[in-house]
Amino acid sequence: MRFGIKTIEDFDVKGKTILCRLDMNQPVNRETDTLNSIVRIKACVPTLKELTEKGAKLVLMAHQGSDIEYKNFYCTRPHAKVLSELLGQEVKWIDDVVGPTARQMIKDLKEGEILLLDNVRYVSEEQTLFELKLHLSHEEQAKTLMVEKLAPLADLYMCDAFAAAHRDQPSLCGFEYVLPSFMGRLFEKEYCVISELMEQPARPCTFVLGGAKISDAFLMMETVLGNGCADRVIAGGVVGQVLLAAKGENIGSSSLDFIVDHGYGEYIEKSKATLEKYGDKIIVPVDLATMEGGERKEYKIGEIPADFNGMDIGEETMKIFKETIMTSKTVFVNGPMGVFEVDATEKGTKEVWDALGATEAYTVVGGGDSITATTKYGKTEQISYICTGGGALIRFLTGEELPVVKALRHAAKTF
Repeated sequence: MRFGIKTIEDFDVKGKTILCRLDMNQPVNRETDTLNSIVRIKACVPTLKELTEKGAKLVLMAHQGSDIEYKNFYCTRPHAKVLSELLGQEVKWIDDVVGPTARQMIKDLKEGEILLLDNVRYVSEEQTLFELKLHLSHEEQAKTLMVEKLAPLADLYMCDAFAAAHRDQPSLCGFEYVLPSFMGRLFEKEYCVISELMEQPARPCTFVLGGAKISDAFLMMETVLGNGCADRVIAGGVVGQVLLAAKGENIGSSSLDFIVDHGYGEYIEKSKATLEKYGDKIIVPVDLATMEGGERKEYKIGEIPADFNGMDIGEETMKIFKETIMTSKTVFVNGPMGVFEVDATEKGTKEVWDALGATEAYTVVGGGDSITATTKYGKTEQISYICTGGGALIRFLTGEELPVVKALRHAAKTF
C-alpha cells in the first residue's frame, strides 16, 4: 500500500475478473477510424501486461471525447486495435458498455484475456454535465446503473487513470465502494513523480504555464508560489495575456474578446492580487505575435495595435523564457505558448520545447496539448517525465485531494 492506496502487490489476481478504468482519450481521425496519438495508450500497457501475465481477466473501461462538446464522442474500437498491437495479443471489443451482450462477454472471459468496453460516456451518468449538475456522493455513485450492472461480475476494481482522477464519476469513484480496489502502475508512478515535484524539487524550480484553458493554471500558480514549490513562473499562451491585461497593458481587442468569450474575463481582475504578491517571480511576455495577411507579425508590449489578436509569444520573449529554463534545475510545463497547430504561430512553443530538450534540469510535461507538442517536436526521449494528466495534474498540484484518490483510500480501509 502506498499513499493510503492499495497496489497490485496487495492482491492475488490469478483467475480474478478485474474492472480496469483507464484513460486512453486521444485525438481521433474519424475518416480513417484511427488515433492521431497513442501516447496515453502506450502508458497503460505495462499494467495490463503485468496483470494478464499473472492470469487475471481484464475488463477495460475508458472514455473518448469531451462530453461538454458531445460531438467529440467516438467509440473505443481503434483503441482496441492499438492495444492488441502493443500487447501482442487480441484485445476483444464490444460496442456496448453495460448491456446484456457486454455482460455475457465479461462472464465468458478466460484467464489472461482482455475485453475493452465501448466509450463509458455513452452512459449518461458518466458525463461531466451529469457530474456537475447532480453532485452525487461516492455512495450514491455506487448505486448507479454502471456500477450495479458491472460490479457483480467482477472480483476487483483497478484505476490506472490518473489523468482522469479529478473527475467525480461512477466509473472512477463508485466501484471502490462495492469492490476491493487498487491503483495500477501508471497511477502509482505519476502519483510518486508529482508528489516529489511538490515536496522536494531541485532549485531553482520553474513552472511554465500556457495554453488556452487557464482557470486551473491560475489556481496552481497561486499554490506553487504560495507554498514555495515554484521559484518562478513563466506565463505564455492566454495565461500570459491575462497577466499582461492585469498589469494594464494593451493586448488588443481581439485578444480580450477571446478571453471574455471563453469565460476568463474575471481572471484579469483576480490576477492583480497575484501580481501584487508574486509579481517579482512571474515572467510575462515582452512581445507577442499574430497573423496579418497570412504572415507572422510581432509587436512589443506597449506597441500592440488596437485590434490585435495574440497567437504566440515574440522573439524577445522566447529568449527570456529559454534562458530561464536553461538556468533551472527543475522545470514543470503545462500548456503551449500559442497556437502551435499553425506553422506561422508555432515558433514560441517550438523554441520553449527545444529548451526543454536541451536543459540539464529535471523536466516534467503534463496535459494533452503539452504531450502533443512534445511528440510534434520530437522531444519525447529528452523529457524526464511525461505525465498523462492535464486537469488532474493541475488539481493535484493545488494540494486538492482528488476524488479518485479519496475513493481508492476509502476502499483500502473498507476491504
